[in-house]
Amino acid sequence: MSSYGKLVTPPSPGITEPPARPRHKRTATGFGLKEIKAVEASVPRHLRDMWRKFEAGEFKSKEEFQKEFVRHVETTLARSMYNCDDVGAYSGTALALRDRLIVAWNHTQQQQTFRDQKRVYYLSLEFLMGRTLDNAMLNCGVKDVVRSGIGELGFRIEDAIDQERDAALGNGGLGRLAACFLDSLATLNFPAWGYGLRYKYGIFKQEIVDGYQVEVPDYWLDFNPWEFPRHDISVDIMFYGGVREKLDENGKRVKVWEGGEIVQAIAFDVPIPGYDTANCNNLRLWSSKAANGEFDFQKFNAGDYDNAMSSQQRAETISAVLYPNDNIDSGKELRLKQQYFWVAASLYDIVRRFKKTHRPWSEFPDQVAIQLNDTHPTLAIPELQRILVDIEKLDWDTAWDIVTRVFSYTNHTVLPEALEKWSVPLLQHLLPRHLQIIYDINLFFLQSVEKKFPKDRELLSAVSIIEESQPQCIRMAYLAIIGSHKVNGVAELHSDLIKTTIFKDFVRVFGPDRFTNVTNGITPRRWLHQCNPKLSDHIAHALGGYDFLKDTSLLKGLEKWADDSAFVDEWMDIKLANKVRLARFIKDTTGIAVNPHALFDIQVKRIHEYKRQQMNIFGVIHRYLSLKKMSPEERKSVVPRVSIFGGKAAPGYWMAKTIIRLITAVGDVVNNDPEIGDLLKVIFIEDYNVSKAELIVPASDISEHISTAGTEASGTSNMKFVINGGLIIGTCDGANIEITREIGEENIFLFGALAESVEELRFAHRYGKTEMDPLLKEVCDSIEAGTFGDASTFSSLLHSVAEGGDYYLVSDDFGSYIKTHALVDEAFVKKDEWARSSIISVANMGFFSADRAILEYAETIWNLEPLPLEALDKPVHEAEKK
Repeated sequence: MSSYGKLVTPPSPGITEPPARPRHKRTATGFGLKEIKAVEASVPRHLRDMWRKFEAGEFKSKEEFQKEFVRHVETTLARSMYNCDDVGAYSGTALALRDRLIVAWNHTQQQQTFRDQKRVYYLSLEFLMGRTLDNAMLNCGVKDVVRSGIGELGFRIEDAIDQERDAALGNGGLGRLAACFLDSLATLNFPAWGYGLRYKYGIFKQEIVDGYQVEVPDYWLDFNPWEFPRHDISVDIMFYGGVREKLDENGKRVKVWEGGEIVQAIAFDVPIPGYDTANCNNLRLWSSKAANGEFDFQKFNAGDYDNAMSSQQRAETISAVLYPNDNIDSGKELRLKQQYFWVAASLYDIVRRFKKTHRPWSEFPDQVAIQLNDTHPTLAIPELQRILVDIEKLDWDTAWDIVTRVFSYTNHTVLPEALEKWSVPLLQHLLPRHLQIIYDINLFFLQSVEKKFPKDRELLSAVSIIEESQPQCIRMAYLAIIGSHKVNGVAELHSDLIKTTIFKDFVRVFGPDRFTNVTNGITPRRWLHQCNPKLSDHIAHALGGYDFLKDTSLLKGLEKWADDSAFVDEWMDIKLANKVRLARFIKDTTGIAVNPHALFDIQVKRIHEYKRQQMNIFGVIHRYLSLKKMSPEERKSVVPRVSIFGGKAAPGYWMAKTIIRLITAVGDVVNNDPEIGDLLKVIFIEDYNVSKAELIVPASDISEHISTAGTEASGTSNMKFVINGGLIIGTCDGANIEITREIGEENIFLFGALAESVEELRFAHRYGKTEMDPLLKEVCDSIEAGTFGDASTFSSLLHSVAEGGDYYLVSDDFGSYIKTHALVDEAFVKKDEWARSSIISVANMGFFSADRAILEYAETIWNLEPLPLEALDKPVHEAEKK
C-alpha cells in the first residue's frame, strides 16, 4: 500500500460531490526520488489533472503582472489604490515576482531530486546579496514588463527599487564573492545550495557622528518578501554537556555526547534565480530559537519577569549579529557558537537529503560536494566525522575517507594572524565531543606524517592542528587542509604564496596536487548590466546583443570600437552621466557639492591597515599641502580631483576606526577651504553596502587597490571597477597581477614594492634604520601640528608608520605612490587616450567572470555536472513519462 492509503473509488453517476482527497503523509522536507515516483503513481489521474488545472504559473504579460500586483497590494498588504505609496509599490512588485520565482524554484528542486545528480553545498558565513528585486527582474527577463505595468498603475520602477533594504548577511568581498557564485551556479544550471546564517541585524549600520564611526543595529528584516520561513524544518543543536563511553548492542565501545543545552535551528529559504534560464537554486539560512519555547510561565508566575524569556534571548543571540566583537571572551564563545550552530544544522540537512536516496554511505562523496568558504565553516569536518562515527556507526577510517572526499577549502588570506584559532579550553567547554574528534584526527594525521618523514620533529610541530601555545589552540586552517581533498587560493599570486609561506609544510606532506588556484570572478549581470544599464546597452549595441552577459569572452569584440569617435563619445558621455548621478547622491547625503568633471578617485572596501586607506588619505594630505603652496596661477593647471572613501571598520578594530576619523577630519578642512574650492574634495560615504557600490562603481575614473604586496588574496572590487570602464592604481598584489596581464600594463597604474621584497623591507624596519620618505614626513608633521584637529587623536596611526615598524610598508611605497598619481593626472587630461584605455580594459575583462570560476570549481574540484536543459523545460510529471 502506498503512503497515500487506499485509492478512492470514483463516484457513481449523478453524485456531484467531489471525491474524497487521498490521504497521505508528506514529510515537511519533501520527497526523495523513490517517493516521488510512488506518489505520482498512486494519485488518481483525475485528481492530478484537477490540481494541474489550478496550479500556480509565472506571469508573462503586463496584464498578468498588474493582476498579481493589485492582488498583493489589496490582500497581502491590506491596502488600496488610495493609500499605496512607493513602499507599497515595492512590496506589491516584490511579492508578485516572488510568486513567480517560487514556481521556478519548486520546479527546479523537483528536477534536482528527480535527476538525483551530485549537488554542491556552499557554506559561507557571509552572503552579501544586496537588493534582490532589480536583480531578480533582470535575471528573469521581466524588467520591461514590470516597468510598463507598474508605470500604468502610477509608479516608477526606480522609486520602487529604492525602497528595498540590502540584506545584511555580509560585510566585504568574502560575502559578495559567495553571492556572485550563487548567481553563477544558478545561471549555469548546477544543482547547488548555499547555507548561511539569517542574521537579525547583520554586521551593523554605520553612522558617522562627529567624524567617528558609530555602530547601530541594521533593522533590515522589518519586511523581507524574499524569504520563506520553514518553521516545520527545525534542527536541535547541542552545546556544552559531556561525553561518556558505553558499550553498544554489539559490545563495541562508543562515545555519547549528552547533557548539554539545546538550541533550535529554523530554516528560511531564499530563491536564487539564474539569468536567462528556468533554473532557480536555493539559499537556506538558519535562525536560532530556544528549544524549550519562548516563554517560561513558571518563572513569570513566580515573579521572575526578567528571566521568563532569558532562554529565548540567549538562543536568539546566536543568529543576531555577524561577527560579534571577539575582543572579549564572551564574544569569542558567541562566534564559535555561531559557527557550530550553522554547520551542524546544514550538515543535518545535507545528510537527511542524502539518506532519502537510500544509497550506501560509500556513495556520499559521489552525491555531495561541500565547499568551505574560508575557515569559518571548518567545524563541519569534525561534525560530519561525528555523525558518521557516533550516529551512523561507521568505522573511523571509512568515515574519514568519506569526509576527506566530500570537503574542499577555499583560503582567503595569506596573513597568519587572520587564520582562525580557537582555544582548547573554549572548545572543551562548548563542544567537548568535537575536541576529542579533532585530537584523534590530529593523532592519526601526525602518525602518517611520522611514517613519511621519520624523526622530523620540527615538521610534526609545524603541521599539528594543535598549537602549543598558552593556552593550546586549534588551528582551523590546518584542520581544513587535512580534512579536504582540495585547497584553493583565489588568485595566482595568492595560491603561489600560500604554498611557499603559510602552508609550505603541508605541500611537503601532501604534495602540490592538493593545492590549486581558482581566481575569483564577478557576475556581469549585477556588476555591469544591473548597476550600469546604459553602458551595458551601449556594449550590446556594438556587439549585436546581450550574449556577453553569459559569455564575457565576447567583450573582446569591443577592441575594434576603441577608435570609433561616435562610440567613444557615447562611452564617455555614459561615464559622465554616472558621475553626475553619484555627485547628486553625495550632495543629497553629505551636503557637499562636487564637480562631476573632476577626476573621481575612489577607494571603497572594508577598512583595514593592509588595504592601506591610511596611505590614500596621506596622499590626499600631500596633494592638499602642495595645492596650498601653489600660486593661484599655478593652480589653474591642476587636475581637479574628488577623493571618495567608503567602508566599515570592525567594531573592535581601533586603528581602522582611527583611519576613518582621519579621512573625515581631512574632509572637514579641505572641503571648507575657499582657497582650494573644487580642486580637491574629500568624501566619506557612510554605511557602504552593495546598493551604494552599484552607484559608486560606474562613476569611477580611477579606483585604488593599494594593499601591501602579498597581503590581498585576490580582491573583486578591482574587477568591478574595470568592467565598468574605470582604471586602476594599484600594487602588484592579488588579482591586480592577472588584470594587468589581461588588459595590458599600459592600461593600469602600478607602483610599490613586490611581494618578494616585503619581508626584507620589514626586516629593515625592525632591525635596521629606515628613513621615512620626506614627502610622508611632511604629511605626518602637518597632522602633528594640528592641521586636521587634535593631533593626539591620530597618534597611534602615526606611531605605527613612524616608530611602530611600519608593518604595511606605507613609508616604503609612499614616494612611488605619489609619483604614480602624478602620472594619473597627466593621463586624465588626454581624454582620447584615457577613453581608449577604458574601452580596451573592458574588452579584456572576460576572464574575470564568476561563471568561469564556477566552471573551474565544477571541473577540477567538485566533479559536478549541470542539470540537462531539457529537464528545466519540462515539469517533473512530464519528464517522468520518459
